[in-house]
Amino acid sequence: MSGYSSSVKRNESAIASDAESDVEVVPGRPIRRSSSLFSLSSNQEPLPKPDETEYVKFLEDKRHFSMIRNLHMADFITCLNGFSGFYSIISCLRYTLTGKTLYVQRAHFFILLGLFFDFFDGKVARLRNKSSLMGQELDSLADLVSFGVSPATIAFAIGFRSTFDVLVLTFWVLCGLTRLARFNVSTNNIPKDKTGKAKFFEGFPIPTNLGWVAFMAYLVWKDKILEKLPGGVLFEGTFAEVHVLVAGFFLQGCAQISKSLHIPKL
Repeated sequence: MSGYSSSVKRNESAIASDAESDVEVVPGRPIRRSSSLFSLSSNQEPLPKPDETEYVKFLEDKRHFSMIRNLHMADFITCLNGFSGFYSIISCLRYTLTGKTLYVQRAHFFILLGLFFDFFDGKVARLRNKSSLMGQELDSLADLVSFGVSPATIAFAIGFRSTFDVLVLTFWVLCGLTRLARFNVSTNNIPKDKTGKAKFFEGFPIPTNLGWVAFMAYLVWKDKILEKLPGGVLFEGTFAEVHVLVAGFFLQGCAQISKSLHIPKL
């Protein structure tokens, strides 16, 4: 059992919560699971954390599909967030194949659907008063797809297609990836208030990428895409061709990975 106990200690910091949630893991104290950007109150009672027997059961279960058997209802809802992000990507691919803006509009819709599931999984966990062993990791991965990869795919589909455009979009996605990984590692070290809620975000949370999603939806609505993208192109016709607007993605990516930029939580 000592091996399992050490596994418990190593994994306590990875107890479920939403990827950008208010989490504080303290021995003997229950954890909180609530969406950081979308939680309306910090005064709710935190959820009880999984006990050692749940870790043992999870690690010891050798049955077929044992991982699926150990998922909570909130985890399945988190997976729907990942599904929404992936289907948004597929919709972008259909747009590039057909040129029908219906598909890129659908891509925006599925990102919003992913946002709903990102909010709803924490609510379900609270209604059931259960936290999940894999919830935080699942949520981070789903958020990367829905709020990182799929918005970058939309950007490419609507016209940010030059080599330098794609390099900047790649940087933007990787900033979101490292931002989520850092959160999972450092969340317990962020100062908390007396309710146990983190006082600030360290860098922009990845859901702030939704600002770009809204802006790109506006461009699609106004038919200002492809050759009509506002801001123009620098070094057009050369290997360094790049859209001026792509600088915004670069700056926001830098803001996501910043450690000195503290965004107060409301």
